[in-house]
Amino acid sequence: MKMPKSFAASFLLLIWRFISSGDSVAQAYTIYATNTCPFPIWPATAPNKGQPVIADGSFYLPPGQTKTFQAPGTWSGRIWARTGCDFTSNLKPACESGDCDGQLHCNGKIGLPPATLVEMSIQVDKTKPSFFDVSLVDGYNLPISVSTNPMATKCRIRGCSKDMKRMCPQELQVLSKDGEVVACKSPCLAFDADEFCCRNEFESPEKCRPSVYSTIFKDVCPDYFSYPFDTPTPLVNCTSDEHVITFCPSNWGSGVARICRAEFKTIASCMVSLLLSTSLW
Repeated sequence: MKMPKSFAASFLLLIWRFISSGDSVAQAYTIYATNTCPFPIWPATAPNKGQPVIADGSFYLPPGQTKTFQAPGTWSGRIWARTGCDFTSNLKPACESGDCDGQLHCNGKIGLPPATLVEMSIQVDKTKPSFFDVSLVDGYNLPISVSTNPMATKCRIRGCSKDMKRMCPQELQVLSKDGEVVACKSPCLAFDADEFCCRNEFESPEKCRPSVYSTIFKDVCPDYFSYPFDTPTPLVNCTSDEHVITFCPSNWGSGVARICRAEFKTIASCMVSLLLSTSLW
């Protein structure tokens, strides 16, 4: 499916080409994906052109669990979560949000928007920076936090201060078969208009300005890209060889402490997740 144009994604691709132009380091980059949502999710990965698929393209992640996987020493691509999935039938889409053509394994395919996207251009060589951001340019389905490991304040993207699904304007809402809001479209996805998609005559920061919709996104999730030319840029630049991605960080819903006690295999893994979360969700 053709995705709305993302300035952040294009910028990350240019950055990746720059940082990978030197000698590559034959080491692996480690990513920890933690689910503190009170429901299961199916995270997925999609590499940028010329990059390999990581984490088998997708995986199942129950509440309270952490999945550790590795990427090449130099890698760029996207990571997101699929929600409300049922792969027991041939129905498409198989997931309420972030679906990959109804398939259990995405195999590098880009998911169906709207979905909150983690965009990464990572470099295991600590003499070179890694870049990452969280984008709502293609819409929202879950709050996500991202940080380097060990964590540094300037190397962290927090979650959202409110539940975007509750704040989502009716014309942007994606509903489940039961009428529940499961995702929120971006205005570009909803209306396919140049002024929202920052294309054609609006393809510049001077002409593509924040809209009433991107302002709502920014208010709820201030650390994320709310539209392609969001300023100041939410793009984070840090040196690291490990990242932590947390879906529904910290105080999402209720019962997080209960999930931590019941679902995490070790107290250490639970504490790592909580320490890397914030009071924002």
